[in-house]
Amino acid sequence: MLIMFVRAFILYFLVVVVMRMMGKRQIAQMQPFELVITLLIAELAATPMENASIPLLNGVIPILTLLSVQVIVSYLSIKSETISNIICGKPSILISKGVVDQSELRRLRINMNDLLEQLRLKDYPNISDVEYCIMETNGDISVIPKTGKAQVSLEDLNISKQQEQLPVTLILDGQLLSKNLMNAGFNEDWLEQQLRKHKIDKIDEVFFAFLTSSKEFHLQKKQIS
Repeated sequence: MLIMFVRAFILYFLVVVVMRMMGKRQIAQMQPFELVITLLIAELAATPMENASIPLLNGVIPILTLLSVQVIVSYLSIKSETISNIICGKPSILISKGVVDQSELRRLRINMNDLLEQLRLKDYPNISDVEYCIMETNGDISVIPKTGKAQVSLEDLNISKQQEQLPVTLILDGQLLSKNLMNAGFNEDWLEQQLRKHKIDKIDEVFFAFLTSSKEFHLQKKQIS
């Protein structure tokens, strides 16, 4: 029992030191190769910790090897942009000049609901307020708002304002969301009028259409593949 305790203490201390040497990033901020190394280190530490018949060095040496790999790869990524692009990838532009890049969404296997959720988490419930949206290499997104849409504290400006409502999605990838349209207080005749204003004859020509919190209608046509 004492041997197991000592082995567990040594491995725990070793893993803590190794993780500190790897940097102070949180899991969500890690690059893919860093996350892989972290998972492997956890597995390598667990095996000799739970099985006393396995020599302790069988866990220590691979862990130190992975630490060396992580340090070398990180150093090469800093020195070479090519290696950095291969190991970490490149940021992806999901929205450019207010237009959703549909081909990029398909390539990354992201649907509009996922994108809208991420924008809401960044406090941009209206996609029409976004000029650029970029998915970083660690999977997080950065949002650059349109001019005049940057977030400012109304309290700092001594301005009172009514609480805005959430935007309502009406058409998603060519499919009409009838329930949302009805809940918004409009019917299909009104929607057809809005489509005709944008010179669109059929709903399936629309990639995404929604009402802002101020009841303004916005849409984006489907890109021709």
